[in-house]
Amino acid sequence: MIRVLVADDQPLMRGALATIIGVQPDMELVGEAADGRTAVETAVRLRPDVAVLDIRMPGLDGLAATRELARLVPGNAVRVLILTTFDLDEYVTAALAAGASGFLLKNAPPEDILAGIRVVASGESLLAPTVTTRLLSRFRAEAAAVDPARAALLDQLTPRETEVLRDLARGASNAEIGDRLYIGETTVKTHVSRILAKVGARDRVQAVIFAYEAGLITPGGAAATRP
Repeated sequence: MIRVLVADDQPLMRGALATIIGVQPDMELVGEAADGRTAVETAVRLRPDVAVLDIRMPGLDGLAATRELARLVPGNAVRVLILTTFDLDEYVTAALAAGASGFLLKNAPPEDILAGIRVVASGESLLAPTVTTRLLSRFRAEAAAVDPARAALLDQLTPRETEVLRDLARGASNAEIGDRLYIGETTVKTHVSRILAKVGARDRVQAVIFAYEAGLITPGGAAATRP
């Protein structure tokens, strides 16, 4: 059972989310909040699996609430799915930097929001399709010089894990990675889990960012050659 907290300052939106979550056989609505501060306090007390947070809330906005949760709840135990009306790049990057595992627009169909909750609860990351490609393109274009500390972490990866991370950074799915490397999808998932642990990434999106910052993938999208 996925335990969910919903925080939104708009009663209609909060009520709608509560209703659709409450009737799902695999979900339990454990709390609601109308502002970020209450959302953080409730999440720390109840420890839901997923906190669905609006960005613009009074007192403490969704981004600040996400940062607080990352600080107060260790081990990413409460995963955050950001919902917003605003399709802005700076919100997406700020949400990811704050520790969010997912970002969806409020105009997404209810089934997409429910699917997003399930994806985030499973430990994966999720971005609205309309912003995923644009975000990664922008990151590639603006990628800074290689971070030596991150580059050093690459030495902890096995050759196969390095291959998987390269494919992951190019946007390949687990199935596509498995087909290219002639390994099963379950094996790919195992490699991805080990990669996340070794490089200190929360999820796949953070692993992609790490690959660029570590110099494994160049801003143009090509794989860098490791000695």
